[in-house]
Amino acid sequence: MTFPQVLTIAGSDSGGGAGIQADIKTFQERRTFGMSVITAITAQNTLGVKAVHKIPVEMIREQCDAIAEDFQVSAVKTGMLADAEIIREVARNIRLHNFPNLVIDPVMIAKGGTALLENEATQVLKDELLPLGTIITPNIPEAEEILGEKITTKAEIERAAKKIYDMGVKAVVIKGGHSEMTEAADFYFDGVTAKWLTSERFDTPHTHGTGCTFSACIAAELAKGNSLLDSVVVAKEFITSAIKYPLGIGYGHGPTNHFAYRMEDGK
Repeated sequence: MTFPQVLTIAGSDSGGGAGIQADIKTFQERRTFGMSVITAITAQNTLGVKAVHKIPVEMIREQCDAIAEDFQVSAVKTGMLADAEIIREVARNIRLHNFPNLVIDPVMIAKGGTALLENEATQVLKDELLPLGTIITPNIPEAEEILGEKITTKAEIERAAKKIYDMGVKAVVIKGGHSEMTEAADFYFDGVTAKWLTSERFDTPHTHGTGCTFSACIAAELAKGNSLLDSVVVAKEFITSAIKYPLGIGYGHGPTNHFAYRMEDGK
């Protein structure tokens, strides 16, 4: 049996809850083979990011070339890209190697408030990466950063998704975890289908890596040949289970439970 091969291009989280560590765990849980191109090394734990070391673009290029030479990439997701130079290099390699099914998680701010994307890089992300994307998965603060406007109401979330869609990406899902809504509601838009995906909201600090995990699950489902909307629906169920059954690790924003979805209902 040949398993779909999925690539994450993102930063490393020494605490294991986010970044490539969360992505690889998610790929494995969704029965795909995970690979990685590391863009940055972070020293972090559940209490916050202590230090960030960006990987030179030459090494990012070498990693991408090595993956393309020997693997059949069925989907790719991007996470922490840190600065404009790295974004340009990643976009260049995605075009060069024709990596399909690009899921963009525009990682900008860590749970503890540390900026993970330099301000001037936002425009490069919009210009270089978005037009290559199959879907982008911003939370509300990230969508606000991309658009340069405040987003508060459901109507504003819907308008924001359509504005980001008009930047060239094939689909958008704006995650509503930062909203004041009683439910955890995410809005999906692909130019034709507009859909709210809702789940119970859980009162827990253990949400570190939710964005990474959500986008990684979408990439894994796309790699298996599932439709874009179906992939998002599975990812919503996956991350809901991961938050619902916390591991209780660390003294701050602890990691989600990546094997909860498999345990729940025997999935």
